Amino acid sequence: MVITGKYFDMVKEHIGQMNYPASFLSDKYSDVKQWQEEARAEVRKLLNYNPPETPLDTAIHDEYIKDGLVYQHISYAQPYGPRTEGILMRPENIQGKLPGFIALHDHGAYKYYGKEKITLPKNSPECMREYRDMYYGGRAWASELAARGYIVFVPDLFLWGSRKIRPEDIPPQYLQQWQSGLDCPEGSEEYIDAYNKYASYAESDIAKTFIKAGMSWAGIVIYEDMRAMDFLLTQPYVDSENIGCAGLSGGGLRTVLLSAMDERIKCSCCVGFMSTSAELALYKVYTHTWMLYIPGLTNLMDFADLYSMHGVKPAMVLYDTDDPLYTAKGQEEADGRLKRIYEKMGSPELYSGHFFPGPHKFDREMQDTAFRFFDKWLK
Repeated sequence: MVITGKYFDMVKEHIGQMNYPASFLSDKYSDVKQWQEEARAEVRKLLNYNPPETPLDTAIHDEYIKDGLVYQHISYAQPYGPRTEGILMRPENIQGKLPGFIALHDHGAYKYYGKEKITLPKNSPECMREYRDMYYGGRAWASELAARGYIVFVPDLFLWGSRKIRPEDIPPQYLQQWQSGLDCPEGSEEYIDAYNKYASYAESDIAKTFIKAGMSWAGIVIYEDMRAMDFLLTQPYVDSENIGCAGLSGGGLRTVLLSAMDERIKCSCCVGFMSTSAELALYKVYTHTWMLYIPGLTNLMDFADLYSMHGVKPAMVLYDTDDPLYTAKGQEEADGRLKRIYEKMGSPELYSGHFFPGPHKFDREMQDTAFRFFDKWLK
């Protein structure tokens, strides 16, 4: 689908002229550290989210053992809006320190829940079982990873779960098309469906608000995921030298952003969120969340370059060959670009891309591939 119609050539020619001066593939760069510092400084300007310093003020709301894992339901403060709630999981019997992990939930056009998508706590919502069947092979992969010997933290992201915008805080005229369902009992199937429809509709206006204010949605996302890192590193059982992150779809985008901008991430796996910028702009822009768009980024680098800012550290991308969110060309070219970058870094063994048949997903075969990768580099 080409949404620019007769103006397709205009976009194609413009993006074809991009030489990506902040890419490590630029002739300007040979030293990885120098490149990371300069590229990150440029990207940080574009992200432009600088909230006031705010103590975490962490609280534990529940703690129990389930299936050999200790679950803690926690929350911490943010500079604006409600507290972030998250689920921290670790094996019941720990000897010494274990690698830590930030597990990043997806977008999925489903904002009523966040952390519940990839965990299996007590009283897990039944609708999340159906959701996991669709996208995760029926497995709560973050809980599965914790059972393998990791301390895993799953936070709600800005605008999901505990951080979502409440309908009662929105002017009535903005909600008038969605009143059917929103007046049902909260938590009911009808209410959740109505909320997700409202959130999908409101996403573009929310994103435009941030942009008009000189902010970026991606900047808020990075800030909140780095704050999750701050919390994880307060845990006494966490090996601070071995921290990983991963996620599917919107969680894959979060993986790219977090590993690009946070030196504390040692190892990362992006699932179902990788393409060249050109293929996204020309053919697939309509399939993606506003979280993706960092104004001006394509004048600096390709989207694959953003992930490569992870540097000389293990990075993996899992691609779905029949993923409707991307073109096959976009995925294949991004994979090739990442390989060339890591070759120029002198560490080709640190990047791997794997292609799996099927639609947009992070199924059990893909999870097992990721788990082996994490075991290799974090344990």
